[in-house]
Parts: sequence; C-alpha cells; structure tokens
Amino acid sequence: MNTVEELKARQLELIEQSRGIEARAHDEDRDLTDEEEATLERLAADASKLDSRIARVQKLEALEQNLTASKGRQSAPVAAPVAAGRISVGEPNSRKDGKWGFNNLADFAVSVRNATKHGGMVDPRLQNATLSTYGSEGVGSEGGFAVPPEFRASVQELVMGEDGLLGRCDAMPTGSNMVIVPTDEDTAWGTSGGVQVYRRAEAGTMTQSKPSLKELTVRVEELYALVPMTDQLLEDSPMMGRWLARKAGEKINFRINHEIINGTGAGGQMLGILNSAATVSVAKESSQANGTIVAANILKMYSRMPDWVRRNAIWLINQDIEPQLLNINLTFQTKTGSAEIAAGTSGLIPEGGLRYDPTNGTLMGRPIIATEACSTIGTVGDIILAYMPGYFAPYKAGGLKESISIHLWFDQAVTAFRWTFRVGGQPWLSAPIARRSGSNTLSHFVTLAAR
Repeated sequence: MNTVEELKARQLELIEQSRGIEARAHDEDRDLTDEEEATLERLAADASKLDSRIARVQKLEALEQNLTASKGRQSAPVAAPVAAGRISVGEPNSRKDGKWGFNNLADFAVSVRNATKHGGMVDPRLQNATLSTYGSEGVGSEGGFAVPPEFRASVQELVMGEDGLLGRCDAMPTGSNMVIVPTDEDTAWGTSGGVQVYRRAEAGTMTQSKPSLKELTVRVEELYALVPMTDQLLEDSPMMGRWLARKAGEKINFRINHEIINGTGAGGQMLGILNSAATVSVAKESSQANGTIVAANILKMYSRMPDWVRRNAIWLINQDIEPQLLNINLTFQTKTGSAEIAAGTSGLIPEGGLRYDPTNGTLMGRPIIATEACSTIGTVGDIILAYMPGYFAPYKAGGLKESISIHLWFDQAVTAFRWTFRVGGQPWLSAPIARRSGSNTLSHFVTLAAR
C-alpha cells in the first residue's frame, strides 16, 4: 500500500505537469490547444482521485495508531524539530523530478521563509536539500537553503545560452581564482625569436632556436545579483518563480556580454574587445558622412582578419545600423581611376558575399548578432567583426551559485535572493598580428573607426 508521502508526491508531480503545460502556453502567448485542455482535465481528475486515497490511508494509519496505543505499545519517538539553518543531508524522496518535490522556485522560497520563522515548522522537502551558504554552523540566522537543481539550471541556461556571447568564447571551467596560461603568438612566418627553420649544407652546423612563449594571466572575479522580494510577492508563487529566474538570467547574461565587448580590465571587470591592444580599427573612408556605414568599410574590415579564423567569425552590431546594411551599395572606378560609376554586379563578390541577408542574418557569409552591448551608430564598436574563440573566458567551476535568506531584511518581511557567477576574460592575442607581406596588421577582432 502506498504511504501518504508517496501519494502526496504523486499529486505534486501531476500539479507540476499541469503548470508546465500552462506555462508553455503563457510563454508562447497563445491559448491552450484542445489536446492540452484534455490533458489538463485528466491530470486534475487524477490529482482529485488521490485526495480520496490519501484520506483513506490517513484514516487507516490513525486506526492503527489507536489500536497499538490501546495495547500498550510504545509509539516511535518523535523526531526533534529541525533547527533553522541546520538541514540534514540525505537522499531526496523526490529527487527523480529534479526539484525535491517543489513546484517552482517560489514554492521553494515560501517553504524557506516559513521554516525560518520563530516557531515555524520545517517543510519535510527542505530536509532533502543541501546547505549551500551559512556564516557559522548551527546558527540559523546566518544560514540559508540551497536551490534545487532544476531551478539552478533554469538560470544557467540563460547565461550560457544562444543569445549569450560567453558560450561562443573559449570558455573553460577552473577551480582557481586566477588562471595563468602560456601562449604562443609567434607566426609561422616570424623570423625574430621563437622556433625557426633553416637550411644546412652537408656536414654544416645546425643553428639552434627556442620557443618564445608569453604568459596570459586572467583573474576570475565575481558577478552577482542581489534581489529582495516581499513576502506578498512570494505568495504569488507561479508568477514570481518564472519572473525571477528569467530576469536574473537576463541581467547576468547582458552584463557578461557588455564586459566581453566594453570591459575595462580594471576593478574586477573582464578586458573587453574595444579596450584590448590586440584589436584592429579600420579607418573611415575620406569624406564619409557621419553615422554611416559603406561597402568599403565592410570589405576592409573583412580583409583585416586572418583567413584561417574569419571562416568562423561573427558580426556584432548595434541594431540601428541594419537599415544601412540593407541599403549598402558598391561603387566602381573608371579605368583611369578618375571617377566613380554606379555599381553593377561584381564578379569578385560571390553570391551571399557582401549581400546582407536579414532573414538568415549574414554579412559576407558570416552570422550577424545584434546586441545592446554594441556602441551607438557612428562610434567605435557599433559594428565588430569578431572571432569569439579568440577570447579566453575562464569561469569558476560549478557555474552559477544561489543563496536565499530571510534574515537580511527580516524586520521588513523581505526575502533576499542572491546569484553569484565568477568569470574573467580577455583576448588571447596581446597585440595585432604582423604580416610577412603587407603593411596592414591582422587581428581576431576588427572594429570601424568613429564616423
């Protein structure tokens, strides 16, 4: 026979399935389909049936306790209340759903708040959670509860997701606060230092050479979001849970994007593309109008990235420049070079080359990503040709960490949610790449000068 706990756990699973269906429809801004409505009705009916079964089991258990008590049988000792902040570590009863039996983040937060109130009862589900952060052992006012795995993943996905730049970088987990990596910036055609190749006559003496390595040092500093939530808002569990996880993820995601592009490298910030000594800037065209982008800008930027990496490059743009990309035109000169003539179809520009394709989001055949981290149109950073694996971004192993506490603003009935993510970064190159034949340098990151 199923226990009350097992039946209640099954009810929670049915309720969570129902909320998941409603949440998908809400996130997609649509009505429920006929199939979804039928599924919801079935789940509700199944959950209702479990109420009757739970009542029967509870009644039987009560009768059994009365019978054993009347025979003088000693009842099992009552477990001591769990002190707030001291949570036993054991195998979760509902670990299979990834959330230890909680419906969502808000449901979890409400249980935390109730458990740490004076004289409050601890939700049995919390006893399956692992204590994450506390000031001292045994002091509930300095402790907190860990967020169940599924809630943690919902935020982590936004940070490392498709719209984030971190996942496109050379990102690696580390267990240290500082990463020191030897780097080799010697080109295959370099002749000053580094490994060299020579010719030798028969019986001639060989010339020796040695590697020329540098050290790249990156500190892994902390980003954080501290979010206070009123108890009244916590009671609106479904809405608060989805909103809080999404909003925290969006904020952390953008901050990382912003620092990868604009970070100063000081005050714990990442060293951004625009502040790196390795970034190449292409000059504007003579007499080019302010706040414009012309075909020559695109072609010259493309030519300043090494061929062996630009096949995997992307364009980062401020969305305001899209209308100009759609109107971009080539101009050609007469045979004498004395005048410009209207552009025709160039045999040197392949199909899908310079053409900007807003449907597929490509320019010169490379993907385009619009981000608010790019600068306003006409300034450096409004358009960047970037080889993102050329940006080294170590982050603390374990990814995002979360803590929840009611004690920071206890007298105001406010619960504090905190996310921390430790990450650092800077371009692999310390300077532009010198050419063997040609005066223009090359780089993993190319910008356009101010216009």
